[in-house]
Amino acid sequence: MLTIQNLTKAFGANKAVDNVTIKIDRPMMIGVIGASGAGKSTLLRMLNRLETETSGSIHFDGRDITALKGADKRRWQADCAMIFQQFNLVPRMDVVSNVLHGTLNRRSALATMFNLYPQADIHRAIDILDRLGIAAHAAKRAEALSGGQQQRVAIARAVMQDPKIVLADEPIASLDPMNAQIVMDDLRRIHDEDGRMVIANLHTLDTARRYCDRVIGMRAGRVVFDGTPAQLTTGAARDIYGADGSFSESATSTSIDTLDRPILAKQAQLA
Repeated sequence: MLTIQNLTKAFGANKAVDNVTIKIDRPMMIGVIGASGAGKSTLLRMLNRLETETSGSIHFDGRDITALKGADKRRWQADCAMIFQQFNLVPRMDVVSNVLHGTLNRRSALATMFNLYPQADIHRAIDILDRLGIAAHAAKRAEALSGGQQQRVAIARAVMQDPKIVLADEPIASLDPMNAQIVMDDLRRIHDEDGRMVIANLHTLDTARRYCDRVIGMRAGRVVFDGTPAQLTTGAARDIYGADGSFSESATSTSIDTLDRPILAKQAQLA
């Protein structure tokens, strides 16, 4: 279904993504984990064609995504929706209009300029907001919402595109724990109920183990782990994050939660 083959992205002498090969044969929820600078965001941006690969290829349902240009590339970006850490909404525009921006790839320039949308699209946007529990805020400006609510608007905009794949780049990194859980629950429901593939860059092992069917660990641009949450042992976590070795190789899955704390502290120092 989705095949990433020997994908590399170099910025000068630095390889942000280094010879990555991943095969996904069915829709599932996938977590990509790793320390800051591991290449997670660059990988997602190449999948969405926001970044151009240095070498390698991406195929989806037999189509070479890396060869797409012009209108074909824009159609792929509609099929492969992107959710960002900082929401990327239009702050002074109302919520429902932000959601309707998910249809821009199939709208004329004139209709976009005058903010003209078919009634069917408006009703669908409100239905999606209702599904995510925020329809009551449809007429409010996006800037009036909390961070968690804004991220759910961004999710609604992505769903409005009716994509085959949803990419979420650190979707909960700036949220408090309660809103982070709501957002992750929403992403999981989009996979479970709609059958969409969801690929999310995540900060913590616990979140990846709780929500994902498959976890991919990256370090220095390379994939160093690819397996189920149950296979994400303390040893695997050390391979991904380069932890200091203070935990036993025979540690149980409970110890993995403990490992999150020094990892997050290290990431905070690097931020």
